[in-house]
Amino acid sequence: MALLLDRQTIEGLLDMDKMIEILEQAFGELSTGSAIMPQRTAVADTDVNGWYAFMPAQLKSMGALGVKSVTVYKDNPSAHGLPATLATIVLMDSETGRTIAVMDGGYITAMRTGAVTGLATKYLARKNAKVAGVMGAGVQARTQIWGMAAGADLEKALVFSLDPPDAQRTFADDCSELLGIPVELASSGEELVRSVDILSMATTATTPIIDSDWVQPGLHINGIGSHAVGVREIDTNTMVKSKLVCDQVDACLAEAGDVQIPIEEGAMSADDIYGEIGELITGVKAGRESDDEITLFKSVGLSIQDISAAHYVYQRALEEGAGTEFAFS
Repeated sequence: MALLLDRQTIEGLLDMDKMIEILEQAFGELSTGSAIMPQRTAVADTDVNGWYAFMPAQLKSMGALGVKSVTVYKDNPSAHGLPATLATIVLMDSETGRTIAVMDGGYITAMRTGAVTGLATKYLARKNAKVAGVMGAGVQARTQIWGMAAGADLEKALVFSLDPPDAQRTFADDCSELLGIPVELASSGEELVRSVDILSMATTATTPIIDSDWVQPGLHINGIGSHAVGVREIDTNTMVKSKLVCDQVDACLAEAGDVQIPIEEGAMSADDIYGEIGELITGVKAGRESDDEITLFKSVGLSIQDISAAHYVYQRALEEGAGTEFAFS
């Protein structure tokens, strides 16, 4: 028998602190070579303003094996009343290959994206960082603030987006209630960037929405919104003047417009990438080395994040007797 796990069930089994702990182990496995993760198959469908991908992974030390299918259809909220990002995860037994679980991947996708920001914040933000900011006010932006709050001892957070003021206010109030800190609205992107110690970019922008002149010494930036060829949130000069850490260098070179475009312009090269988050976790490379450094974590999202989280959720579901059992035959 296999388990069917819906979003509501998963929400009751997973929290941000545990998610960061899981990802720390997963990225450590990737760095030391005990994880197998082929490059994901990603396709843009411009006819419907969409993007879809298939993402397999195995984490041998953890005993996790599975694949995630994920779609990002940007017109879904306005045209179909659906989330822009939808996902399903199939988990297999690592010894037999038998399917042991099928689960909603939407919440896991949002949580692992927030958690990797929390993990990068832990290693790359200043130890005295107190104010975080997020560009965007969607599902991903919510977990971005949550992740930053888990990775640093925040006193407050700021939000800026192009959503109507009422929607921004509702988002800020919800985040404040979740985190127990004030969450305020910035009047502009420039005000946000200039006012924070930690910044997360969680938008659907296709061209840069920050200016390097706004970026102050000591800022840590998490770039998670853009994850496709030819699109970016962050301008070239900011990329060039930052210590750049990737979730995986090869993945960013293949998929991250934020990285690809400055290289194509000749402003930087692949050799200018400092390293990967797994190297910081395992101690191969240092994280932040001074309070004046500008650090930038670029993530396109990796299947090890999803499959490690799904494995944990499955184990918790067995312990709690959660989910619905089903058979394929």
